[in-house]
Amino acid sequence: MAPPRIAAFPKCFMDQLCVDRTMSLFEWIELASTLGVDGLEFYPGFLRDDPEFLHQVKSALATHGLAMPMLCCSPDFTQPDPALLEREIERERRMIEITALFGGRYCRVLSGQRRPGLSRQAGVAQVVRVIQDLLPFAEAHGVVLTIENHYKDNYWQFPEFAQKMDVFVEIVERIDSPWFGVNFDPSNAILAGDDPLVLLERVKHRVKTMHASDRYLKDGTLEDLRREEDSTGYAARLAHGVIGKGLNDYDRIFSTLRGVGFDAWISIEDGMNGMDELRESVAFLRGKVARHFSPVNPFSPGTAPQ
Repeated sequence: MAPPRIAAFPKCFMDQLCVDRTMSLFEWIELASTLGVDGLEFYPGFLRDDPEFLHQVKSALATHGLAMPMLCCSPDFTQPDPALLEREIERERRMIEITALFGGRYCRVLSGQRRPGLSRQAGVAQVVRVIQDLLPFAEAHGVVLTIENHYKDNYWQFPEFAQKMDVFVEIVERIDSPWFGVNFDPSNAILAGDDPLVLLERVKHRVKTMHASDRYLKDGTLEDLRREEDSTGYAARLAHGVIGKGLNDYDRIFSTLRGVGFDAWISIEDGMNGMDELRESVAFLRGKVARHFSPVNPFSPGTAPQ
């Protein structure tokens, strides 16, 4: 079993790349090439749907020996307006094509926003139907759709419909396809008020990719955070920290993943305070991957090292 590969996602530069455009994607690729990662996870907001631009980006990645394994899409599949829902579906199809163009294997899907008045039954049914309808298209392009136990897209008003573990697991269990799986994010489970290790145990056989992050609250409590969820973007009290210095137990997480033969991509979501912290996170994860996924592993699956 090959060890998982490590990618990086520029959480620290989201607005610069997507909103005010003060950083180009080529500048980020150049910066990231110094991190010692195997690939870069992209977000649709980084890209222009222009063939020449996409070719230039692909060439820049190749120049630096970097893959683009995962496209971090945020489709809003709980849209109540049929025309707007179809727009979300068509956009996801195009993102699947772009994932394949870059040689990527995984394209994220989400459930959508938890809009007031949307029932669990109706929301789950719509999300499952839309994802199932997309699967033949994804298969035709050699792309696996990965649903994340998500908190909230940076530019959404409402939090994720499937934020809570029971709703998320219900959606996962209702879609049976080798072209569909889970992008596991342990920090998002904590924000949902769930135990990430319990969630991982329930979906471990469906995990295709992982977001590595560590979260903390700059002030207040999770209850304070709940009261601030229905506003655009992330609450100000919420922060990403250096991986390994937050609330997650990465020894137990990686022991569980090794036990089910996980060997795909782990993408780092960190660096909110700059590249130095991102480098710390890379070093931490490199050490943990070497420890848990080396060919001769002294730790049996499910047993955390001391």
